[in-house]
Amino acid sequence: MRRGIRAAVALLVCVPLVVAAGIQANRSGNVHGARSGLTLLVPAAPGGGWDTVARELQAAMREHGIVTNPRVVNAGGAAGTIGLGQLMEMHGQDDVLMVTGTVMIGGIEVNDSAYRLEETTPVAHLADDYVALVVPADSPFETVDDFVAAFEENPGQVSIGGGSVGGTDHLTAGLLAQEVGVDPADVNYIPFAGGGEAVNALLSHSVAAGMSGYNEFADQIEAGSLRILALSAPEPVPGIGAPTFMEAGYDLYLPNFRGVVAPPGISPEDAAELEAIIEETVATPEWADAVDRNKWVPNLQTGQEFGDFLDGEIGRITDVVKELGL
Repeated sequence: MRRGIRAAVALLVCVPLVVAAGIQANRSGNVHGARSGLTLLVPAAPGGGWDTVARELQAAMREHGIVTNPRVVNAGGAAGTIGLGQLMEMHGQDDVLMVTGTVMIGGIEVNDSAYRLEETTPVAHLADDYVALVVPADSPFETVDDFVAAFEENPGQVSIGGGSVGGTDHLTAGLLAQEVGVDPADVNYIPFAGGGEAVNALLSHSVAAGMSGYNEFADQIEAGSLRILALSAPEPVPGIGAPTFMEAGYDLYLPNFRGVVAPPGISPEDAAELEAIIEETVATPEWADAVDRNKWVPNLQTGQEFGDFLDGEIGRITDVVKELGL
């Protein structure tokens, strides 16, 4: 797997030029700084959860003139670690924010990345998202207990489709295995590059179940093509008609936090300005609408508070990755 990651990095050597060009295009004349042109770096392909966060932020910033020219630049690959590498090379730049979350922590460990999330400048924790366990509408699994019974009996026959290896979807599958006494190494987990591929696999019955953020499956759940069995939240989420794993009797809770970080080496004043931009943005009705539409749970933390949270999550997720043998 790691040879594959190195190959992916080699194929993406053009990414630094693309990102650099995007950031340069976001600057005009001799005016610099985040207020005149902020780049929102997405360490993933367009269309996924991180990309959605960036574009919702961009829309709110633009609507209220919080930033003159907010720009989204995608630099995906290797569970976000390629984008993280690009951010680390932007040392001291005060007009870049990278979207990040729990998936990247696991990706750093699984991919043995040379770059560490704790080396970035923490700016803000925006919200939390949660992993949904879903099955096709005609699945014999009517409840999470039905799924677990089959999973316990023969985990290899109960394939689970989700996102990247080491991401929240994979970790949730491994934690569920641990909780019900199944060896995580026996989980038949099939990673997909995006939510669309996972949905297609479910609808074609190529996999028995899917695990990913609720939004990846929301349209098909509402249309009746997929059935949600459980959610990895600590308590019910308004608008999502499914029990949490904990409500169903399984001691499993795993948030997928949504946050933004800046390059290392920026000044405290520049960090404070970026925090102010985010605080103004999340106070807009456009962002409140985005949180409601995407079924996120708002959880604003900035600066040192977010840094402390990030340190705690890095330690916790790293331990989980090691426990699961990923």
